[in-house]
Amino acid sequence: MKVTTFGIKVWRALSVLFVVGSLIWTYTVFPESVAVDFNEVGTPKNYLSREAVFYIAMGLILFNNVVIMAVARQIPKVPSQLLPIPKRDEWRLHRDELNEHLLNWIYCLVAAINTILALSFFSLATVNSSQFKNDVFDFAWLFYLGVGMLLIILVSLPIRLMRPPVPKEEEEL
Repeated sequence: MKVTTFGIKVWRALSVLFVVGSLIWTYTVFPESVAVDFNEVGTPKNYLSREAVFYIAMGLILFNNVVIMAVARQIPKVPSQLLPIPKRDEWRLHRDELNEHLLNWIYCLVAAINTILALSFFSLATVNSSQFKNDVFDFAWLFYLGVGMLLIILVSLPIRLMRPPVPKEEEEL
């Protein structure tokens, strides 16, 4: 197993623990009505019950970790000529390496979404807390972090697949 594959699998496993742990913790500290929408000056304008927030969050977590991962398990079964990738003919001869790149990409995407969700739960809990004096604008960085992570991940696979696969004998040198 390559170091990158191992690192991505560890990140995905830790992100699952992080998102589930953050959801459970935030559910215990949420007030009965959770502010989920704010106006231009940062005051709450829409509320949901904490149970509704919990069920919506669980739906997102389940979709991310079950549905997307089910799609990932089907990738090795898709014929190479049907995959929308650059240099398809070259990658067809190196299907194991292609599968590894595609699975790592999906695992990375799932881990990033889990991480963004977990940080969002903590931010929402902090904004709704009476102990902290943070407002919604203190967490604007989370948007930029999430967009940056997702852009890097979404762009990395096409860039990698534009380079041809490395033959086995050249890898060992």
